[in-house]
Amino acid sequence: MSASHLQNTMTPQAYIQSELDQLKTPIDVPQPQTQAELADSVLKLLTSKKFRKYALSEEYAQYVKDSVNACIAANEPIKIVFFGGCYKLWRLDEAPEADWAELFAYMYFTRWVKPICAIYKPGVWFDFLLDDYIVPKLNNISEADVQAYRASRDMVLGFVKPYQPSNLNMTHTSEGSLFASRKEYEDSLESAIKQLADSLPGGLPELSEAGAASVELNTHATPEQLADPKWREKVELIHSAYYTARTKTGYYAPETHKIISFTQPFASGVPLSVGSTKDTVAKYWVGVGALKPKNDSFRQFVLSPSQLEAAKFDWQDVKLAGLAGKNFSKLRVIKQST
Repeated sequence: MSASHLQNTMTPQAYIQSELDQLKTPIDVPQPQTQAELADSVLKLLTSKKFRKYALSEEYAQYVKDSVNACIAANEPIKIVFFGGCYKLWRLDEAPEADWAELFAYMYFTRWVKPICAIYKPGVWFDFLLDDYIVPKLNNISEADVQAYRASRDMVLGFVKPYQPSNLNMTHTSEGSLFASRKEYEDSLESAIKQLADSLPGGLPELSEAGAASVELNTHATPEQLADPKWREKVELIHSAYYTARTKTGYYAPETHKIISFTQPFASGVPLSVGSTKDTVAKYWVGVGALKPKNDSFRQFVLSPSQLEAAKFDWQDVKLAGLAGKNFSKLRVIKQST
């Protein structure tokens, strides 16, 4: 039977449920016999090219190795911090709530660390550090929309938890919780903005074409901003200063042995970059989840706004018990090119 005849034998709903059930199924992994073997196995699993999308810098590869050794020596979970926005891109119909992209990402990250949980009893702490306070100021997204997104992310995380290993602790930490008060955050940010502006020629960063495009994509620019030829640089100044303010909290300082992860590498090559799904490096909060038929199954994608605009797809009904919200009753299925 040809592939074209096989493609419709599994529904999207049956596929997603089968993938969830597979997450829950224990895996048989060779058990290391010594602490040195354990550290080596954990490191190999953590940096496996099966999940890692980009090379690590030598310096950060050493930091990851040292962090794994330190956590194992202390009998603590392997600690991963994944940076992410606390919003759904305002350009998407799915906004302001999470959609299939977030679920696919959680499933993908679970598959990544599941083998580590199978060989290391303390398991993994996988923490999503969500930028909440900065979003209204940076992207002009309302506080209400930020909170709606956070609530929907919490719901998705709660939904996937029963399918995860018991020693995988996947959590959400809001940026705001790193500060004693909103005022402390705002004072820290204003200080960082001034310090950065004072260090730059003309007080503003230079933006590449890609950098300017990123600002334009994410910012719901006001008419006043659009009238200012330097509005993109001013937004980027706040964005860059924000990272300085957040770093000063010490939440993921090197001595915490937390390993930073992200979908793509930063300019410094620091994070452990794993994408959002096996086939996607787009950030899941600025894209939408979709399935693409492959033989008798599907592949999971996160479509960026430009990919979504170019894609041809059908909507198919999908209803999974416990997965609520306006974005979880139907799903895009990408049409096969002819």
